[in-house]
Amino acid sequence: MTTSDILDSRYSWLRLLVTLAIATVANVGMWAIIVIMPAVEAEFGAGRAESSMPYTLTMVGFALGNLAIGRLVDRFGITLSLIGAVCATASGYLLSTLAPNMALLSLTHLLLGLGTAVGFGPLIADISHWFLRRRGIAVALVASGNYLSGALWPTLLADLLESSGWRMVYLALAAITVTVVIPLALLLRRRVPAEAYAASDAASALNARSSGLSACSLQWLLGLAGVGCCVAMSMPQVHIVAYCVGLGYGPAVGAEMLSLMLLGGVVSRIISGLAADRLGGVAILMIGSVLQCIALFFYLPFDGMVPLYMVSALFGLAQGGIVPSYALVVREYMPPKEAGARVGFVMMMTILGMALGGWMSGWIYDVTGNYQMAFINGIAWNGLNILIIGWLLMRSRPRRPSATPTAA
Repeated sequence: MTTSDILDSRYSWLRLLVTLAIATVANVGMWAIIVIMPAVEAEFGAGRAESSMPYTLTMVGFALGNLAIGRLVDRFGITLSLIGAVCATASGYLLSTLAPNMALLSLTHLLLGLGTAVGFGPLIADISHWFLRRRGIAVALVASGNYLSGALWPTLLADLLESSGWRMVYLALAAITVTVVIPLALLLRRRVPAEAYAASDAASALNARSSGLSACSLQWLLGLAGVGCCVAMSMPQVHIVAYCVGLGYGPAVGAEMLSLMLLGGVVSRIISGLAADRLGGVAILMIGSVLQCIALFFYLPFDGMVPLYMVSALFGLAQGGIVPSYALVVREYMPPKEAGARVGFVMMMTILGMALGGWMSGWIYDVTGNYQMAFINGIAWNGLNILIIGWLLMRSRPRRPSATPTAA
């Protein structure tokens, strides 16, 4: 058996389709609180910063889950990790419906985020082992499951939210997650053969030497960059529904803008994945970071309904390829047997950036009474990300792995 029989094979593509389906369902826990935020805020009489805390703790749990579950995937494989995480997710949904106040609701979302994390970094790390030549598009497609989830489920659940309230939405999501993800997880029991690591391992060693950075140093550098880009990214993604409610357009319009933004992100991730197979992860990360910063500027002068639809679509198209590119950079520069832990750490840092940015934007709104300074704050953090990635891009040029057959 050769590496070409294992990597980029028919089984690899079938596994990719199953993984994408799992990601589309598993990731909904990350987006559910954004859709129900206005209803929760009204029920508990909370301020904008306080009502952002469930999202913030969701993202803290999501961040920690990416790191912890990533390590479990390296050791036990993706199937057992998925089953355990789904149990945590369902428990988070159920406990949330019983919360009598905002403080306890926020705590239940820490558990919800922890379980939901399996649908992002761990799935990305797992699928990256099954591709070599087309790793960029494979990673991008799995990462797109996160945005597909955010684009599809809020719209599908809108009628249930309006007719039965947010608690019924959470009960429905608990049932859907368990009945869909666990059977699909059993289809991913096959483990990557040891010999399939050889080709990518050699390339990552060369890239690491060319950068002049240790794996640990590069990991922390990417993590800091991830915080910067995702503080910026969180402002439109987390607050677009509340922003539209404040402008008088209503939550339905905000949900549509969020869906449009995330669908644009799916398109962006696919295009970025295709381009990354030619240009490498660092170059695509730089391009996406610059485009996101430009798109954020367009939120400053426009607050009409039609312009906001257009700017939200533009923002989605600009930033969708950023986060998957971090995973590609990890795979280009770091040992494949550490992929789960290394990808998990960098994903954790990007998600902590989302959590920090989501809370920070709500706090700025409470202080200033509008979102203008929150957008400016995001632009400043985005500048930090651009500086770090620009420096890394000038420092090294990654070598692509060889597809030379290796005897098993």
